[in-house]
Amino acid sequence: MYKFPVIVLLLIISFNATAQVDVNDALSRMDRTINTSQDEFTMQDIYFLGRAVSAHLLNNYRLYTENRALIEYLNLICSALAINSPHPNWFNGYYVMILDTRIINAFATPGGHIFISRGFLEIVTSEDMLAAIIAHEMAHIQLRHGIAVISHSNLVQNLNQERQRLSQNLNNEAQQQLFTAAVGEFTQSLFSGGYSQLQEFEADSTAFNLLLLAGYNPESLIDLFGILGRLQGDQRGNLNSTHPLPSQRIENLTRQRRIANRTGNNTIVRRERFLRVMERQE
Repeated sequence: MYKFPVIVLLLIISFNATAQVDVNDALSRMDRTINTSQDEFTMQDIYFLGRAVSAHLLNNYRLYTENRALIEYLNLICSALAINSPHPNWFNGYYVMILDTRIINAFATPGGHIFISRGFLEIVTSEDMLAAIIAHEMAHIQLRHGIAVISHSNLVQNLNQERQRLSQNLNNEAQQQLFTAAVGEFTQSLFSGGYSQLQEFEADSTAFNLLLLAGYNPESLIDLFGILGRLQGDQRGNLNSTHPLPSQRIENLTRQRRIANRTGNNTIVRRERFLRVMERQE
C-alpha cells in the first residue's frame, strides 16, 4: 500500500483539535480509496474502458481509412500475433487502426484497440518491423498497463476530492495551501501520465516473445529501436517523455536474445508482401 509522505503526517499533527475528527475521517477515506484502487476489472469493464479511451484519442486524431488493403494487412499481422500469444481471446478481439498524422507514435487501449500513426508506418522497412510495433502495443494490452494507468487516474480524482473536503474544515489558510500542495505533489509524483520506463521495458520483453511465438524475427524490435534512435529532433514526434532511450531498449533486448534465430524462406515471402501492400519499389 502507498504511504503518505512525512510532510503530510507533520501537517496532520499541527491541525487544531476541532478539525482532528474530520482529518482522520478524510484520511480514512483516502486509505479505503487506495486499498480498493487495484480491484480486479472484468473483461467487459476493460473493453468499455478501452472504448472510452479510444473515443478520447479520436477527438485529437483522425482515422486514416483510404487504404483498405493496408488496414487489412496490419490486422492480419495482428491476428497472427494474437493467435500464437498466451491471450488470444481478448474480450472483443484486437483491432489495428491507422491515425492520419505524420507524428511517429503508436497507442493501445485496454480494450484491444491498437492505433499506429501514418508517420510510424512510413519509417518501417519490413513486415517483421510492423509486427514489432503491433506486438509491443499488444504487450501493453495483455500486461494490463492501461488498466493500471486508469486505476491510478481514478485514484487521483478520489484523493483530490477528499483533499478538497478536508481543506474546507481547516481554519488556517496557510495550512490549507500547504496541505493542498503536499497532497498535489504526492499524487503527481505517483500518478504522472504515460507508462513508466519499467512498463515499457516489460512490454518490449513481452513483445520479443510474442514475435518469436508467431514465427516473426524478434530482432526486428531491436532494428525498430535502431531506426528510432537515429531520428533527429522533431522527427521523433511526441513519443512520451517517460519512454526509455532507444539505446537502453536495445541493450535490454540484446540481453534477452537467446534462441531468436533468423527465420527461413518465409522471410522472402513476407518481404514481397510488405513491398506490395506498402506500395514501395526496391
